Amino acid sequence: MSEHFDVLIVGAGLSGIGAAHQLQARFPRRGYAILEARTTIGGTWDLFRYPGVRSDSDMHTLGYRFRPWTQAKAIADGPAILDYIRDTAAEAGIEQRIRFGHKVIRASWDSRTARWTVEVRHDDTTSTLTCAFLYICGGYYHYDRGHTPGFAGSADFAGTIVHPQHWPADLDYAGKRVVVVGSGATAVTVVPAMADTAAHVTMLQRSPTYILPVPAEDALAIRLRELLGPRRAYALSRWKNVLVGTLIYQLSRRRPRMMRKFIRGQNVKHLPAGYDVDTHFNPSYDPWDQRLCLVPDADLFRAIREGSATVVTDRIEGFTPTGLRLESGSELDADIVVLATGLRLLALGGIELTVDGRAIALPKTLAYKGMMLSGIPNLVFTIGYTNASWTLKADLVAEFACRVLRYMDRNGYDQCVPTPDHSVATMPLLDFQAGYVLRSMDEFPRAGHRKPWRLGMNYAQDLITLRHARIQDGTLRFA
Repeated sequence: MSEHFDVLIVGAGLSGIGAAHQLQARFPRRGYAILEARTTIGGTWDLFRYPGVRSDSDMHTLGYRFRPWTQAKAIADGPAILDYIRDTAAEAGIEQRIRFGHKVIRASWDSRTARWTVEVRHDDTTSTLTCAFLYICGGYYHYDRGHTPGFAGSADFAGTIVHPQHWPADLDYAGKRVVVVGSGATAVTVVPAMADTAAHVTMLQRSPTYILPVPAEDALAIRLRELLGPRRAYALSRWKNVLVGTLIYQLSRRRPRMMRKFIRGQNVKHLPAGYDVDTHFNPSYDPWDQRLCLVPDADLFRAIREGSATVVTDRIEGFTPTGLRLESGSELDADIVVLATGLRLLALGGIELTVDGRAIALPKTLAYKGMMLSGIPNLVFTIGYTNASWTLKADLVAEFACRVLRYMDRNGYDQCVPTPDHSVATMPLLDFQAGYVLRSMDEFPRAGHRKPWRLGMNYAQDLITLRHARIQDGTLRFA
């Protein structure tokens, strides 16, 4: 017989540990387990091991609402974030609920029994578990491999080609010439980190990205902690950063010329005199059409000033035995090429879903509040914000899932399913122009043109909708 749980959580990363913490705090007697495909806690923050790996959001908003971040650095490095996640799990006794090396392959819903049957692969064997509620916290990245464009002549390159998602532990780049291909958050992190040791690092970008220098430490948060203690200071710092982030985003969307000028001014301030800012740091799109990259203490610009790093804006024609040949005709010599060319997205971790024997095509479903799927009972998934910290949304999704479970308990229901009417027009789930999103959005569920079928990207609005609005809204159907 299959082992049965009230709730199965898929993923033991930042979202999964947060969901488990909230679930057991509100329902201490409810049986749950976490299924984690990898062999350790941490998800993204354990997977990525490239030099300098760090958060691209401040830790007062990337941290959990229920557990204050107390370190000095607000823009934290990967190991510190990983420790934070693991400490959260250990202190709450969540570790003993995790089944490592358990990859969920498919999940089948049976309305007669109001249960999911979850097929899991572990140590080359397949087994099944059942649950009343399935909670997917695996993020939306493909953990097996990142996005790697096919460049002509790469097989002829005599040096080493690496992707940040699969960083070799023994890679020695001391005294080596390094070219980092890309201009996103990973590239602007890797370049200054490697520049301290490499002979020289070149960031080769096809087009510029908006890059904003910020202090690595939040002086106000540190002072508030001294005055008020960690918990109250954390709450205030969190809201301060939410409001500042929201202001920057809203101004970027409504006053893009003003924000473009502001960001450019910050870049000019930190770059060498006479630097060609408009070629290398002036994107063709408006701020926040794609994610804004933060550089703590302007470390990327410092490396450029010191001469240990340079930026080249050009397109790759192909590899040569000694480096890269560019479309402009110039060549870049390299011993190591880092392809910071982005990630691949994977909807719901690639889990195959069926409902009463009917296979579910995710692009045919609508996402209810960006966290449940039309026609699919007792399932919640987590997708965080693209314009703010992931955990802000993940925390709210966990709260809403617990509210739904509480409502079902009180009213004697064992099934809930979002049901749209036929007047809802569809659109992409993520309204975001980043390449990694555009490459894969047709494989994801769809959003609707109106609430509650939109993926909210405003924390203050979602706070009201997910924490305080009525559960029984006429769209969620209970039985």
